[in-house]
Amino acid sequence: MPENSSAVKIAAVRDHGAEVIFCRPGRIAREAALAELLAKRAMSLVHPYDDYRVIAGQGTACLELIEQHSRSILCVHAGRRRRVAVGDRDRCEGSPAAHAVIGIEPEQADDAWRSFRSGERILLDAPDTVADGLRSSLGVRNFAIIRRCVDDIVRVSEDAILQAVRLVLERLKVLIEPSAAVVMAALIEGRLDVAGLDVGIILSGGNVDLDTAHWFRSRT
Repeated sequence: MPENSSAVKIAAVRDHGAEVIFCRPGRIAREAALAELLAKRAMSLVHPYDDYRVIAGQGTACLELIEQHSRSILCVHAGRRRRVAVGDRDRCEGSPAAHAVIGIEPEQADDAWRSFRSGERILLDAPDTVADGLRSSLGVRNFAIIRRCVDDIVRVSEDAILQAVRLVLERLKVLIEPSAAVVMAALIEGRLDVAGLDVGIILSGGNVDLDTAHWFRSRT
């Protein structure tokens, strides 16, 4: 795990009985630490998002939401298209076919947005966004699916992400992490045309370390 990982997330991993090995922040440092570990130990790599099995499994979230409603809805997933956060790449690409598939990601971690428009996979090493769960780089399999199935990708501001976290807390009494708020942020900023539509949002992710969440304290 990167050295700057949320204390809440580190504690949760350890509570599940896992050994935590730290590395420097950023894709390059993380991949180097992983390669060194795999060379030393008899281990198999299970990629957190660039794996078709993970993509398919996570993608059932939108399918289940749609199946629970008799009317046609716009399924919005937050944390990586009916419309979903790109950072949660497995859930995004695994979502069932829709009339429009639109990805959403932070402006300050917009590798998918850049890749989608350039036609080439662009990687960011250590993007500076409050949505720490969306700092991962775009995977090879994920990008291939995006090019095949996604209609567009939009970006949201850091302020809108934090506004969405606060709105969910005030209205629903549920504390979500910034990564889970990007789709709500897109609705707040009017990035999605949802006029006249029923909208379902999957709020996935609540790992917030309140001791270090300066962005939260400064707005309360």
